[in-house]
Amino acid sequence: MSLETAVERRSLPLEYPFGIARGTTTETEIVLVRIRADDGTTGVGAAAPSEHYGETAATVAAVLPDLCAIVEDVGDPHHLERIERRMRETVRGNPAARTAVSIALHDLVAKRFDVPLYRYWGLDPTETLETSYTIGLDDLETMREKATTAVDRGYGTLKVKLGTDRDLEIVRTIRSVAPDARLFVDANEAWTPHEALAKIDRLAEFDLAFVEQPVPAEDPEGLQFVYERSALPIAADESCVTLADIPQVADRCDIANLKLMKCGGLREARRMISAARAHGLEVMCGCMTESNASIAAACHLAPLLDYADLDGSLLLADDPADGVPMPDGRIDLAGLERPGTGAVLESS
Repeated sequence: MSLETAVERRSLPLEYPFGIARGTTTETEIVLVRIRADDGTTGVGAAAPSEHYGETAATVAAVLPDLCAIVEDVGDPHHLERIERRMRETVRGNPAARTAVSIALHDLVAKRFDVPLYRYWGLDPTETLETSYTIGLDDLETMREKATTAVDRGYGTLKVKLGTDRDLEIVRTIRSVAPDARLFVDANEAWTPHEALAKIDRLAEFDLAFVEQPVPAEDPEGLQFVYERSALPIAADESCVTLADIPQVADRCDIANLKLMKCGGLREARRMISAARAHGLEVMCGCMTESNASIAAACHLAPLLDYADLDGSLLLADDPADGVPMPDGRIDLAGLERPGTGAVLESS
């Protein structure tokens, strides 16, 4: 068997400006990867790099030729372990770039078996979840309007970005227009430990599911301090990047939040889920602002999760890829009628 690879950068505008404690963006840049077998079957993946983790579309594009050369040299997409090992040996870090290749390979392999990825993994599509829909930081009226629109579109779980001097007012406003929604909040490392506890005590009255990353990842003792005293469950995101972080956060949070773009691929994501379970943690899979070219793959992890935060493609003004159906935010794996991850590019 022989494999051919192709790489393409694209800039995608967001439906609304997307604000978190570290800043606001209006577009996201992705790097698409296609891997074509000699029978014509093509796997699709994408990188959605984050500067917070040291990657940009430019760095991804720079290392992908080396990663694609490994794929072409191995020549068999079923050798997932060998390709993954060689990618790790070839580039240090670069998780989003490696993830793009991982997704494309898994898509290709499942297509060659003519089954959806969840079936290739032996997972039950009925054991799935609904994704949260993120309300980014903005002025109060705009956040109210975004939340109202999300509820009107049928989303029953909202994630609210915090990290300001008006956090309590933000949550009160969102809860007023989404009284029945499941809410959780994400401070993106913006609080000090004592500030986090004070805010969490006040926020608890709004019936929140949990608080995500209240303090900086560089302060593990602070995270433990908050976790041991918090009135709400704590999720670790920036503190939980790769498999090696799971034991480190096991006594500092209730929920491990993994992301494909942080950890380096689907095989690593599944290892992280297993490790988190072994340490008694609940598991969430999150995302960046991404296309369905990568979100679709993450959706197939849903039967293994407690929470899904896979709205990255829902935040785009226009997505070049179709993916797993998400009626009202529910990840409908059973409704997927295509093999592989389900991602289909508009030019395919």
